Amino acid sequence: MNKLTLCATMMVSLALTSVAQARSAYDGSWDLVFVTQRGACDPTYNFSVNVTDEIVTHPNLVRFKGYVARSGVVRASVTVQDKYASGSGRLAGNSGRGKWSGYSGEARCSGYWAAQRN
Repeated sequence: MNKLTLCATMMVSLALTSVAQARSAYDGSWDLVFVTQRGACDPTYNFSVNVTDEIVTHPNLVRFKGYVARSGVVRASVTVQDKYASGSGRLAGNSGRGKWSGYSGEARCSGYWAAQRN
């Protein structure tokens, strides 16, 4: 193996290792509480989500989309039967906070959410 081939092989190996180890600073399990401040929706909603490589998921909610930027900015939306909510905010370290709005049947609602890393 010549020096050029060896050098190229080492660079590819290092690049693949870096990609495999690339993780979001916010990866892990997060507990969320949604508090209704306006509207006739339930007063609070509690559930947990997972963040992996900047994507937010919930194991039981098929119609859930979420994203966390490297800066900690969060955007997410969820639909469950006749309920819909979307929100945005920011994570920093092991906690976060933001606003949400949506509806439950005919009721329009809004409030804030708070997150805590497990």
